[in-house]
Amino acid sequence: GEMWMLAGGELIGTTDDAVTERKLPLGEEVAIIGGTRSPSLESTLGLEPDLVLLSADTDAHVKAAETLQAAGIPCAFFRVDTLEDYVEAMEICTGITGRADLFEENALAIQRQAQEIVEKVRPDPGEKAPTALLIRAYSTGAKAKGMDNLAGVILHDLGVMNIVDNHPSLLEDLSMEEILVEDPDFIFVTIMGSSTQKALDALAQGIQQNPAWSSLSAVQNGRYVILPEDLFHYKPNKRWGESYGYLANILYPEISLD
Repeated sequence: GEMWMLAGGELIGTTDDAVTERKLPLGEEVAIIGGTRSPSLESTLGLEPDLVLLSADTDAHVKAAETLQAAGIPCAFFRVDTLEDYVEAMEICTGITGRADLFEENALAIQRQAQEIVEKVRPDPGEKAPTALLIRAYSTGAKAKGMDNLAGVILHDLGVMNIVDNHPSLLEDLSMEEILVEDPDFIFVTIMGSSTQKALDALAQGIQQNPAWSSLSAVQNGRYVILPEDLFHYKPNKRWGESYGYLANILYPEISLD
């Protein structure tokens, strides 16, 4: 929904996360059609939209598209996991709305901002790159993440060596033994789910109870960082540049981004 608005489109209905999570400034005329994973087909059809935007990653959206298209309502699927995905999606959306100016302002300019940050901070080949462990915490546990996570993609673009590249088994099991082998310079945590505190509590009751946790360099040096949800859990959209800058400032504090 936010992406469509940034492309100059009019929003007549959206799932409830636009309000509960994204805090979008929606008017009373915008209908809430259910949850992200359980949108109401009846409500959607009743709105008679010109176009329905759907997530290619959500099974309920894929199934809903069959009914919507049978009713003559065009659907567009998007999967936005990276800045490049966002720019491509915005190119399509602004092509529909006819707002090339907003494609420049809300997509290309953001892409240039991120690229400039990468060029300033990314180590040259042969230089020592920072190492990091990226954890996604849930209320029921935690797993390491790599290029399947937007923060993981940004870390890679910024020249960071994610230790899951050497220890892919961490994607399924956060083994302290394997983490100790690499002793990463940084540990970053993103939160999944509606309760940040429950996710952090699960982390505290899980791997952080291992006596070796406090011996990790990242923990001892104050480089254990909880990443803000608005930049690293929800899709940043026009704030992708901020997401790159946020991590770059932590990874390379000696380099000015101004």
